[in-house]
Amino acid sequence: QDILSEIKFLCVLCVFVCVFVQVEKRLDLVKQVTHSTHKKLTACLQGQQGTDMEKRSKKLPLTILAQCMVEGAAVLGDDSLLGKMLKLCGETEDKLAQELIQFEFQIERDVVEPLYVLAEVDIPNIQKQRKHLAKLVLDMDSARTRFQQSSKSSSHPSTLQPGAKSESLREEMEEAANRMEICRDQLSADMYNFVAKEIDYANYFQTLIETQAEYHRKSLEILHSVLPQIKAHQEAWVEKPSFGKSLEEHLNISGREIAFPIEACVTMLLECGMQEEGLFRVAPSASKLKKLKASLDCGVLDVQEYSSDPHAIAGALKSYLRELPEPLMTTELYDEWIQASNIQDMDKRLQALMAACEKLPTDNLNNFRYLIKFLAKLSEYQDANKMTPGNMAIVLGPNLLWTHTEPNMTEMMTTLSLQIVGIIEPIIQHADWFFPGDIEFNLTGSYGSPVHTNHNSNYSSMPSPDMDQSDRKQQHDQSRRPLSVATDNMMLEFYKKDGYDAKLDKIREGNDRKCKIR
Repeated sequence: QDILSEIKFLCVLCVFVCVFVQVEKRLDLVKQVTHSTHKKLTACLQGQQGTDMEKRSKKLPLTILAQCMVEGAAVLGDDSLLGKMLKLCGETEDKLAQELIQFEFQIERDVVEPLYVLAEVDIPNIQKQRKHLAKLVLDMDSARTRFQQSSKSSSHPSTLQPGAKSESLREEMEEAANRMEICRDQLSADMYNFVAKEIDYANYFQTLIETQAEYHRKSLEILHSVLPQIKAHQEAWVEKPSFGKSLEEHLNISGREIAFPIEACVTMLLECGMQEEGLFRVAPSASKLKKLKASLDCGVLDVQEYSSDPHAIAGALKSYLRELPEPLMTTELYDEWIQASNIQDMDKRLQALMAACEKLPTDNLNNFRYLIKFLAKLSEYQDANKMTPGNMAIVLGPNLLWTHTEPNMTEMMTTLSLQIVGIIEPIIQHADWFFPGDIEFNLTGSYGSPVHTNHNSNYSSMPSPDMDQSDRKQQHDQSRRPLSVATDNMMLEFYKKDGYDAKLDKIREGNDRKCKIR
């Protein structure tokens, strides 16, 4: 009977061991994975773990950033666009920080702590119980061995009172077996519970993703709610750069009819540059030009400073026209302008040019008329400034109309440029026919005398010399730009060579005959 009981016990133990080995391997893997995940997830949390929400908030990087922005806004004030943006963004970052704190607190409570308990408490307890069971099995085996040895010796005739000792060892063996079975049953229950709770453990990671989704959804709502306010401030701020921006955008923002750089430069040139020799042809000082463009870009202009340097003013006007995303005479009408320039009969050419003019968008037409009327007035002083309509067409034409292809230098300086001259020169010569009536150049009344003028009401002082926008403007696609200021003298010399000079003379003769007829 003892042998049968032992065999039965061994069979049960073998089954248990097989199941146990499989679960134990699973335990080791789950512990390894959960421990690693807990460690990495904890590293992702920005707040200090184990502290209350207020202390956690103070040390959160996003909270520190929000505070820095709000303090910066207070320094700059609400009169500054940058100050408004900092205040609005600082308040937004603070809201995002509060959402982040709530998110991390929930993650720590619902994911991080349960993973820690699983990896560092539950699984180690099962493994500890496994070691305890192994010890109890050894104790039971030892008690059984002693009992069996006692049973053998009790059968010897010389043994005294064998029954009492044998009974004591039997009780010890049964007690050891009972403790082992209790431990084995408890270990089995814990292991089965571990296997059954795998769906609960997997739910930790579902909770992680759901919590993240909710956090990002709330954060996105905060960002979506503030973006319209940010855009509204940006759109309401009229002091925006004009160089490199589209003409329509600049006029819409500023509420002007004539672009600010065009009016400012033309009005100043009317005061100080009409008799300047080589105007628009002579290259200005690079540093002066850069500074003037920057001051025009931010809307603050010291007329007195530039009244003695008309070449810088003319250079700034050319740069503005050259840096427009689309030529003032428009890309859409490019082919029509070129076709008109190829017409030999001057009457028909003028009619074709007029037809193209009438197709210009309103904003382009207003600014083109303004510029042509100024150039016509400038040509009245050609004896002094040496800038005939033909010369002006040579140096300014490529800044008013260009192709979006990428021609080589020779092509630009020959056929294409000659065609553009054939467009601009007759328009300047017949400016009053193309655009009848007088024009008021000083529309805002701000540039008529050499005194400090503040075009931008939100600024009360001259800009810093470091305030420069021109570097950013140079990032525009240079392949679409016409020739630079530095090549204007080369162009004038090029046209004086045999052949091209004759063609220009022929154009001018036709224009002169037309003037006499009219």
